[in-house]
Amino acid sequence: MTINQTPQVVTIAGSDSGGGAGIQADLKTFQARDVFGMSIVVALTAQNTLGVQSSLPIPCDFVAEQFDSLAADFHIRACKTGMLADKEHVQVVVQKLKEVDFGPLIVDPVMIAKGGHSLLKREAVDCIKKELLPLATVLTPNIPEAEVLVQQDIKTSEDMIQAAYDLQQMGVKNVVIKGGHSSDILAKDFVLLENGETFWMSSKRIETIKTHGTGDTFSSCIAAEIAKGKSVKEAIQIAKSFIQGAIEQEIFVGHGHGPTNHWAIPAQDILID
Repeated sequence: MTINQTPQVVTIAGSDSGGGAGIQADLKTFQARDVFGMSIVVALTAQNTLGVQSSLPIPCDFVAEQFDSLAADFHIRACKTGMLADKEHVQVVVQKLKEVDFGPLIVDPVMIAKGGHSLLKREAVDCIKKELLPLATVLTPNIPEAEVLVQQDIKTSEDMIQAAYDLQQMGVKNVVIKGGHSSDILAKDFVLLENGETFWMSSKRIETIKTHGTGDTFSSCIAAEIAKGKSVKEAIQIAKSFIQGAIEQEIFVGHGHGPTNHWAIPAQDILID
């Protein structure tokens, strides 16, 4: 009897009741990329496209029990983290990741929701830097998140490059600094790989507010591709094409920062240099 041959991936994050980000976006991405997705819920949110109205962390012991339950039955080949709420939840996630084998870890350091609501308490940042980042195979911060982690302003391409090296010094193997918040004409992401290779991924900038869940979707796609056996470099480049297509091929949901399109066709015009 064949058991656990289908690629399996887990998201360790917060639930988005509006469906556009968080665990819901992760699971949609896993499905779109042909892997079986699971979830470890760290927090609940009352959330829609207009913002986060409330959030409720899950008890830490129950978070740990979710880890144990999945580890007892499944062969998880990659995992990713998203919203981790506070220091206590970061610590329990770190502890359990050291105990179980969930494959390569992709860390999306979620800090602020699109509407401005804080999703990570300030005291948790140091814990992420010291305890979670050294476990990460890939780190995918946007510019504001990278600024918090390196404690420096990032205004130029040179700043993005320096931030990536600084983050790698914290123990991360591979770093993607996403450039969606920059003022460049193109949306340019800088990639620093474990072997020292670097490159930029550029795509046309889309004028839209339908970008809710872009970070979750991008990092989830990386996890899915790694679980299928792609190299880290290949997975990152596929994720760039996937998220670009998800932004370009709009869907119309809600009154605010609408979600991306998880059934979109990946874009084919990404420039790698």
